[in-house]
Amino acid sequence: MKKIVITGSNGLLGQTLLNLLLKEPNSYQVFGVSRGENRSGRDDFSYHSINITKQEQLRECLLSIKPDVIVNTAAMTNVDACEDQKDECQQLNVEAVKYLTQIASALKSQLIHISTDFIFDGEKGYYKETDKAHPLSFYGESKLISEEILVNSDIHYTILRTILVYGKVNNLGRNNIVLWVKEMLGKNKEITIVDDQYRMPTYVEDLAMACKISIDKSAQGIFNISSNQLLSVFEIAQQIAEVFQLNSSLIKPISTSTLNQKAPRPAKTGFDLSKTNKELEFYPTSFKEDLQRFKQTLI
Repeated sequence: MKKIVITGSNGLLGQTLLNLLLKEPNSYQVFGVSRGENRSGRDDFSYHSINITKQEQLRECLLSIKPDVIVNTAAMTNVDACEDQKDECQQLNVEAVKYLTQIASALKSQLIHISTDFIFDGEKGYYKETDKAHPLSFYGESKLISEEILVNSDIHYTILRTILVYGKVNNLGRNNIVLWVKEMLGKNKEITIVDDQYRMPTYVEDLAMACKISIDKSAQGIFNISSNQLLSVFEIAQQIAEVFQLNSSLIKPISTSTLNQKAPRPAKTGFDLSKTNKELEFYPTSFKEDLQRFKQTLI
């Protein structure tokens, strides 16, 4: 039986991974680490309320557990907030990763870390794991630095890069694009969506499964995890309307330049998934297919 620690266990990915691993209680002993109370709605795992940016708290907690694998799902991901609150972003996205890496090294644990398409500048799209990174925002920069901490360490690491994660869990702290579009159109409200940014959204269940596969295979290195089709964000919103049978005429296209966002966004990301297919034996499907699966969970 493997001991698994999930940091950020109250979040969207944290809870989804928790639910997935707890289906196999004979294979995994699961420990959740997050700030505040346990929000998962379940009590069949060991929960530790700590702030992972506090080095001693984190060290004491993990040394007492001695996990085989640490899955770090905790991060500050609001791109504009990271631009405004650089110290907070640095603490959670960089310093906490340093602490986790040091502890993983001491315990000889595998560290699985979640990264992002925002480490790229969006000039080309369909990025491979080996493509040169060039972040446009402080958020992207913080995630790239966190990757470099792992790559330059002596630990057994797995980096899963992902894009625009969506899904639903108990007591969800933040909204995501699918729930937001569905909610607004469900209320017959008109929404404006950029038509000049291109992404491959990721269903959180797939990202959690990629974490589980990385645990089971003891995967080493960097892997891309997303759906398999590049769409404009406008097309993403239209597909949400179609699958949930909502009024797509309420979706109005706009260009990124009209938004005056604090942090610049890459125009076209998306991933080449061939390494993920080959080494993880994981074959993501299209956004529309993923949406149909998600819809079934909401019925």
